[in-house]
Amino acid sequence: MRSVTLPSGEQVPALGIGTLRMGENRTARAEELATLRLALDHGVAVIDTAEMYGEGLSEMLVGEALAGRRDDAFLVSKIYPHNATRHGTAAACERSLARLRTDRIDLYLLHWRGSVPLAETLDAFQGLQRAGKIRYFGVSNFGLADLRELWSVPAGPATATDQLLYNLARRNIEWDLLPWARERRIPIMAYSPLEQGRLIRDPRLVALAERSRFSPAQAALAWLLCQEGVITIPKTGNRERLRENLSALQETLSSAQLHEFDQAFPPPAGPRPLETL
Repeated sequence: MRSVTLPSGEQVPALGIGTLRMGENRTARAEELATLRLALDHGVAVIDTAEMYGEGLSEMLVGEALAGRRDDAFLVSKIYPHNATRHGTAAACERSLARLRTDRIDLYLLHWRGSVPLAETLDAFQGLQRAGKIRYFGVSNFGLADLRELWSVPAGPATATDQLLYNLARRNIEWDLLPWARERRIPIMAYSPLEQGRLIRDPRLVALAERSRFSPAQAALAWLLCQEGVITIPKTGNRERLRENLSALQETLSSAQLHEFDQAFPPPAGPRPLETL
């Protein structure tokens, strides 16, 4: 399994699994559980969830999937901005821990920028670290201006990641945010790497995949797995789709192929706004 190094020096797999909308459909639950367990079997340790996903239903599903094998996972969850006060953070984390059936979250993220002062949220995160409730903390959906402000807060440089919308069709961060993060050795977590399924139907990607003898999903994930310091977390609750995603780890794109991807999906030619879903 390819890996990405966190600021602490710990290495985590470059391919994880997202869980948005998982746990909400009772008829899909058995397959979703089997998929998460199969992911762990194959070393896909990074499992990403959030208290927002199904208002806790996703965390409950993940907790069930991790029963008896918590140490196999690098568990990521996220807190609502309105909960991220000094006291609200501790309460929200305890609720997530209960749903996840664990005593710790490996990486706890502020889901997006809210009205609570960053210093207050980070102070609460550090308190959770000292209590052993979380191991690392980070942010999600933070643009470059937000990250610079975050770095001005005393605990800001301890941020472990920024989870962002990043895929072939959403490359805006490459102009300034991604280089800034790389200079500070802060990995990016790429959510919606397949654009919630829309990207695999893009004629440009379909043509590239056919020439490379990949599926469109494999091609899109293989491209992201070539990007330095990026952890990609495609969401799937289907075992066959998981196996397809895993096969992207076996594909290495040549410089000529990467050039073709750039031609079809050009990188930004200047500053662009942060994109979110």
